[in-house]
Amino acid sequence: MVQEKQSDRQQRLDNFLQAVEAAQKVQDDIMKYGFEAAHLYCDDVDGDWLETWGEDEDGQQSFVELVTIFLQSDDLVAVRVRKQLKDKSLQGIAVELERCLRLSKEEERIFGVKNVLAGSVAVVESNRGTSDEFDEIELLDLAEELLEKLSKFVTQYQ
Repeated sequence: MVQEKQSDRQQRLDNFLQAVEAAQKVQDDIMKYGFEAAHLYCDDVDGDWLETWGEDEDGQQSFVELVTIFLQSDDLVAVRVRKQLKDKSLQGIAVELERCLRLSKEEERIFGVKNVLAGSVAVVESNRGTSDEFDEIELLDLAEELLEKLSKFVTQYQ
């Protein structure tokens, strides 16, 4: 009888620890993948998405991880993006860029990326006299260069 109670307690403790571990994984995934993970959870709260999370990647890094690694690199475009968006996290930038790259038309992607880049800066009209501000043309140039760099990641995940 005493042994049954201990076994029952151990089973409940194991179940509790599994639940805590699953909750920590959900929290980590939301921190790592942003609101995409939260939306998956809300859309499929009773499904098995948590157990199958990341299985389709076959050990490959996610698009957001690849873009984050690129943004951390010494590539000139990455350095310019970091300088432009110095107040934003690299992972947050990568998530926003992923959304832009999902747009179907190239023009929409370019302007979406430009808007991401302009997010923390007041865009001025052709005011090349100030070095701290980007004008529209510079933002469009940077957006196009960034899209060109990221195109190799896009082909991996389409």
